[in-house]
Amino acid sequence: MATRKTRKQSLPPSRQQQPEPVRPKDSARLQELRRKIDAVDQRLVRLLNERASLVVEVGKSKRAEGTPIYAPHREAEVLRKVLSSNKGPLSDRAVEGIYRELMSGSFALEQPLRIGYLGPPGSNSHAAAFKQFGSSVDYEDLREIGGVFTEVRRGHVNYGLVPIENSLGGGIVETLDAFKANAQHISVYGEVQIAVHHALLANCQPSQVRRIHSKPEIFQQCRNWLSTQYPGVELMPAASSSRAAQIAADECRKALEIGAEPGSAAIGTALAGQLYGLNVLFPRIEDDPNNITRFVIIARQNARPTGDDKTSLMFTTDDKPGALVSVLGVFQSAGINLSHIDKRPQGRERWTYTFFVDALGHREDPAMVAAIEQAQTHCRELFVLGSYPRSRRIL
Repeated sequence: MATRKTRKQSLPPSRQQQPEPVRPKDSARLQELRRKIDAVDQRLVRLLNERASLVVEVGKSKRAEGTPIYAPHREAEVLRKVLSSNKGPLSDRAVEGIYRELMSGSFALEQPLRIGYLGPPGSNSHAAAFKQFGSSVDYEDLREIGGVFTEVRRGHVNYGLVPIENSLGGGIVETLDAFKANAQHISVYGEVQIAVHHALLANCQPSQVRRIHSKPEIFQQCRNWLSTQYPGVELMPAASSSRAAQIAADECRKALEIGAEPGSAAIGTALAGQLYGLNVLFPRIEDDPNNITRFVIIARQNARPTGDDKTSLMFTTDDKPGALVSVLGVFQSAGINLSHIDKRPQGRERWTYTFFVDALGHREDPAMVAAIEQAQTHCRELFVLGSYPRSRRIL
């Protein structure tokens, strides 16, 4: 019987077995350093879990006493002690980032937290919340700033993060108006300063970009870079930078499905690129590197004093000459520095305004207590929106 010979199929060059590349052998010195690093890593993991066991006990005590899981005064204390102990070579920024993620894991051990933010996912507010609270908490896209206030007030989320001031654009009117509607129910619990960075996101080569999606305001903030790097590219306005990333990702995917060249890009956060599957072609393309947004953490409880605090107040003055000057003069006479002032139309009467001020100090400080009592004599209404640890660093 004839035997059947099998014929060996030839593989294309890309699939033929290639010889393993010859790698240079690590030196004895490098091997010894790596062994030491491995040993340190083992000790670190043991210490981290020893810390985590203590965190679990803290969580039990907090739940028994009805104490809030997230305590800004304690967070500020931990970071202050840790950074004062840092002698390098790691930077303070790197050490703070490690500890913020460590504290995020601690929240999950004590009690899962839900953080509300202004969406959609990948927005600057989402990125800010992620930097502040880390990856071990749950995030809730509440679509509007007013929705963040509503859900915190109802207890559907534990805390909310909302933008209140931008170094380029000034006060965020939606947040100020939301405070007017919720001043008796919501407190400012903390503040966060975030450096706003824009990135060009795409799934193609830089030379293939033909259209760029983003918010019109973001195009303005990257105008010089765009005019230099992409003078002939079509700029496509979108409702948000997150939506722009979604559009660009969808267009790239459809182009690849039909064998066309993907030419769509978006300007947004690096987080949006991760969420929607886009690569960062160019990070930090904003024209002004000092674009900072201040966010406030809102809650249903008040923060305890730390010795380096800020108090936010909202008031409407009496209808009399010099009323605003009188209110501000009270704080000047008390030696209290006002770091910020803003205003919004009062709403019920024409040409009357609600003022928002930030004063350095805590509402429980004797000087602040006396100043607030005296300021109230010049106001129709005055609300203390909250006292909280003063933010010293930009994330």
